[in-house]
Amino acid sequence: MSKVGNYIQEAYDELVHKVSWPTWDELQQTTVIVLVALLITTAVIFGMDLVFEQALTFIYKLIGK
Repeated sequence: MSKVGNYIQEAYDELVHKVSWPTWDELQQTTVIVLVALLITTAVIFGMDLVFEQALTFIYKLIGK
């Protein structure tokens, strides 16, 4: 049990004293960047889905299914 307690103590010490936490402004900026990237990725995947749906619908109509 001593190993678990030691691990928790070392993890806490590292989080408090060694980790460089971002400032509030940096956090907001990176959050906006992530959200914009998410929207762009979502739009690209949605567009690809529409294109493939139309292409497959066209192909199925050609082969008679």
